[in-house]
Order: sequence, then C-alpha cells, then structure tokens
Amino acid sequence: MTTQTLLNTGETGNTAKLTAIVDLLGRVGLSVIFLLAGISKIQYYEANAQFLASGGLPAELLPLVIAFELIGAILLVVGYQTRLAALAFAGFSVATALLYHNNLADQMQFLLFFKNIAMAGGFLVLAAHGAGEFSIDAKRRK
Repeated sequence: MTTQTLLNTGETGNTAKLTAIVDLLGRVGLSVIFLLAGISKIQYYEANAQFLASGGLPAELLPLVIAFELIGAILLVVGYQTRLAALAFAGFSVATALLYHNNLADQMQFLLFFKNIAMAGGFLVLAAHGAGEFSIDAKRRK
C-alpha cells in the first residue's frame, strides 16, 4: 500500500501519523550521506578537488558540488521542492556511479557503484510520491 493510499483510506489517525514519520525518516536517511559528504568536502577541499578531477571534471566545480550536496540535503530534510531535489539527487547518484565507481572488477567499486544506483532508486521513489505530511511541501498545499 502506498503512502497516499494509507492517507486516503480513512485509516486511523495513528496510521497516517506513522506514515508521515516514516516519510520524514526516509528523507533524513537519504539526506545524511550528502550532508556529511558536503562537510567532508569542505574539510578536505584540496583532496576532493583532485578526486573530482580524476573523474574528468574540472576541480573548479567543487564549490557547486558542495553547495548542491548541502543545500539539496537540507531541502530534502525540510521537505521543500522535494520532488525536484529528489530527481536531481537521483541523477547525481547515477552520474557519480558512472564517473567514479565504474571499475566493477574491484569489489569495493562494485559495491559503491550499486550503492549509488540503489540510492538513485530511493530518490526516484521519493520523487514519485513526494515528501509526505511532515514537510514544507505539504504545508504549502494546504
């Protein structure tokens, strides 16, 4: 049963509250890796600039990547423009997998590649279903 189905079936208020809490926890879970990555990129700026360049992208893009990760993660946590942010993160996750984790013969890169693909899947589900009731998006609809 989807979140919308649960919210629209006339189920008890407890079910709707539980669904809203799970939606929020899911958004936080998807966001935390990007919040931590953005902070790490600031702390270890030079090493991350070199890593960015190793994938064929100019190191000068690093400030944009940091801003994307931090601002996008915050948007997801608060549930603002969630569908758009989730689509952007899905694309970002796939691009990162293809550019930086494409040596599938290496077991660690294999796992990182498919971790990114799995995260992209989660972001696509979030994009399809929206942020849920505990979000700015829901407050704006009312």
